[in-house]
This record gives sequence, structure tokens and C-alpha cells, in this order.
Amino acid sequence: MVKYSCIPCGYVYDPKLGDPDNKIKPGTAFEDLPEDWTCPICFVGKEDFEEVEE
Repeated sequence: MVKYSCIPCGYVYDPKLGDPDNKIKPGTAFEDLPEDWTCPICFVGKEDFEEVEE
């Protein structure tokens, strides 16, 4: 699964881990996050994330 990085703060969303603080279960792809999901660090929207090249 592809990781995504928050452009403003550098937080990396890893679908293997999910976002337990916001009740996002492990295994949830970035594309499947709710439209109103925001970065848990700086609270920007999904539009401010970019795919991480590994």
C-alpha cells in the first residue's frame, strides 16, 4: 500500500498503521479515507498530501 506525506508538516500516512487517533483502522488506503479526514498533526486536508516515492 502506498504512503502519503503531508506537504506542510511532513506527517506520513501509512495505510498499514492507519490513524488510530481518528478511528482509521490499519489497512485503510489513503484513497479510502473519509473526505473530511485531516492531518493529525497540522489539520490540513487530503489535498495537501503527496504520494511517497519508495
